[in-house]
Amino acid sequence: MEKILTINNLTKKFGHVTAVKDLSFSIEKGNVYGILGPNGSGKSTTLGIVLNVVNRTAGDFHWFDGNTTTHDALKKVGAIIERPNFYPYMTAVQNLSLVCKIKDVPREKIEEKLELVGLLERKNSTFRTYSLGMKQRLAIASALLNDPEILILDEPTNGLDPQGIHQIRQIIKKIAANGTTILLASHLLDEVEKVCSHVVILRKGRKLYSGRVDEMIASHGFFEVSAGDNEKLEAFLQQHKAFGKISQENGIITAFLSEPLDASELNRLLFEQGIALSHLSKRKESLEDMFLEVTKDQSN
Repeated sequence: MEKILTINNLTKKFGHVTAVKDLSFSIEKGNVYGILGPNGSGKSTTLGIVLNVVNRTAGDFHWFDGNTTTHDALKKVGAIIERPNFYPYMTAVQNLSLVCKIKDVPREKIEEKLELVGLLERKNSTFRTYSLGMKQRLAIASALLNDPEILILDEPTNGLDPQGIHQIRQIIKKIAANGTTILLASHLLDEVEKVCSHVVILRKGRKLYSGRVDEMIASHGFFEVSAGDNEKLEAFLQQHKAFGKISQENGIITAFLSEPLDASELNRLLFEQGIALSHLSKRKESLEDMFLEVTKDQSN
């Protein structure tokens, strides 16, 4: 796959604080990448470095094939790393016309991008009349005016209500479906799981995981079960080869599968052992489960 961005052993220090430490990963064309981590994990600093607004301390990065200067490469990048900043008394069209002039792109792109983000009907409304979600969508339209090869978003749904969050996520999916590579930073597991194909997990500036979201959560799932005799039930699960880690809390046994097993088969096996279940549910591990697993030993 063609690489859009390659980061090698990137480090950034602010005095005695190391915001990013020895970070390496690459972005391949046509995918949606999420940089996931809590506040202070180094997400925004990493984006700032590759966008040339923050100077790196060590390591390096390069855009595309490595033969393009960062200045030229950024002409093919669309980015929103701060709150939308437009002239409040100007309309959406007037604000985007200014952006077109700055980016040296034709004004004909304006209505196309406004339609993409669902703002065409409000194109002649002033920016100050827009809701926070609409302002964010206008910022996305602005970042897309030069038809970038990659769109970079820093916490794109921060501060939005549920409807605004849903609209932004749908727009991200639509942009990705059109072939644009996307890199977004988020502290929201749900966001990354719903819109990203790949994830880079950061904690205190260090990379804990990098890879496909579906591969990270690719497991056989787990059962939540209980019975009149939980001791007998747990003993059976402990000795069965299909199960790995098993725990019990508040009368519910959680048994993680190490190989495929469906609920009806488990129920049959237990019935043959004289164990009648009062509760049985099968669940797939979420990105949250895997995130907690990956970060549990990183508390220091």
